[in-house]
Amino acid sequence: MGKKGKKEKKGRGAEKTAAKMEKKASKRSRKEEEDLEALIAHFQTLDARKTQVTETPCSPPSPRLNASLSAHPEKDELILFGGEYFNGQKTLLYNELYVYNIKKDTWTKVDIPSPPPRRCAHQTVVVPQGGGQLWVFGGEFASPDGEQFYHYKDLWVLHLATKTWEQVRDYIYYNDVHSFNLDTFVWSKLSPSGTGPTPRSGCQMSVTPQGSIVIYGGYSKQRVKKDVDRGTQHSDMFLLKPEDGGEGKWTWNRISPSGVKPTPRSGFSVTMTPNHQVLLFGGVCDKEEEESLEGVFFNDLYFYDASRNRWFLGQLKGPKSEKRKRRRGKAEEPQGTSEPEPLEVVREVVAEDGTVVTIKQVIPTPGPTGRPPPEEEDGAVEAGPRVEPCPRSSAMLAIKHGLLYVYGGMFEAGDRQVTLNDLYCLDLHKMEEWKALVEMDPETQEWLEETDSEEDNSSAEGADGGDEDQDEDSGEEEEGEAH
Repeated sequence: MGKKGKKEKKGRGAEKTAAKMEKKASKRSRKEEEDLEALIAHFQTLDARKTQVTETPCSPPSPRLNASLSAHPEKDELILFGGEYFNGQKTLLYNELYVYNIKKDTWTKVDIPSPPPRRCAHQTVVVPQGGGQLWVFGGEFASPDGEQFYHYKDLWVLHLATKTWEQVRDYIYYNDVHSFNLDTFVWSKLSPSGTGPTPRSGCQMSVTPQGSIVIYGGYSKQRVKKDVDRGTQHSDMFLLKPEDGGEGKWTWNRISPSGVKPTPRSGFSVTMTPNHQVLLFGGVCDKEEEESLEGVFFNDLYFYDASRNRWFLGQLKGPKSEKRKRRRGKAEEPQGTSEPEPLEVVREVVAEDGTVVTIKQVIPTPGPTGRPPPEEEDGAVEAGPRVEPCPRSSAMLAIKHGLLYVYGGMFEAGDRQVTLNDLYCLDLHKMEEWKALVEMDPETQEWLEETDSEEDNSSAEGADGGDEDQDEDSGEEEEGEAH
């Protein structure tokens, strides 16, 4: 009886300890959220010092990812907003607004009073109403140490004609489907029939010419055993279609397109082409083992034609100088039947801190087996690697006048994350070759290795850490460098 009583007492003690730990964790979580809200409020106080619109010509923006790049509905301009940068020790968030003039190939930093708080991974859409509007929804804010996160659920509009920001309203966020009326500024919750996509993050939405919405891909995790999660990169596709004759009624349908489909990946970017096709660029495929995670990055292009429910691989023809001139007489028979080897291009970039980052690109050999390489008019073979964006994820896309623009993003080299600030364009009508408008600047690359002592200090400080960094940020903000 005595032993049994001791066991029961010990069991109740363990339950009390678990309850205390859970309560303590809940308090700590609330404290961390309060700390982030205080940090956001501090940055908003700094932003409140801006009382007038200023436009300053500048060099290309600093490296970043998970920003938004939108094409101006009236002018030959691209609009870059927000984003994040991680240098190995510190996470920097932005709410800067940059405008890229396509014809002049120039950048302008536009400071507008009362902007949205700093954020990344937000969603934007541009509409022509009222001289042009840039709508910004949601996003994420992170503490300088990258350990705490705050998720926005607010809605903003930038009136492009008057260069004024306006916060429309806040609303409760659900994992459902919602629509927003641009005329009445009212949100509506949709309740589609049918079976829709499973819960996920990072999926992409596109509108078809018929008024339906395509949902593709995404990422989710599930528990496979205690303390072990397994990630899933979704490659399924769904169509959210309005019902005939039923205003406000929608139906989910799972679709299985034909053609050459993208390989499973996440972190890809999509935009709509002038002929109403969905264009998909880049991304990363994470290969997970028990205790390791390795990413394979892409820089390929795919097109989805909703009218034919078919995927197409975007293949470049090459510049005209590479095209083989048609010769008189009988063409030579192809020699050999072996598969041509893909071309591996290795490029080394030296960062400002002296670190050498190796960028590898594998360029597949196009055309049928045994086909000779393209020749110049005088018979000489064009040498040298093609100009193209390096493989990456989380890049920003925009299309203007049939030209695809790809800006920034990131890739990984070992344990190091390389955040890009380059800009490329591709003529979607010709599909010949990429053009580099802004090359990656090695001097903008910074990576600070985290030491054991720094890890210990970070874990000890918790949500209260990073005061010194915040003070430094305040000073830098006053000097015009938004972090």
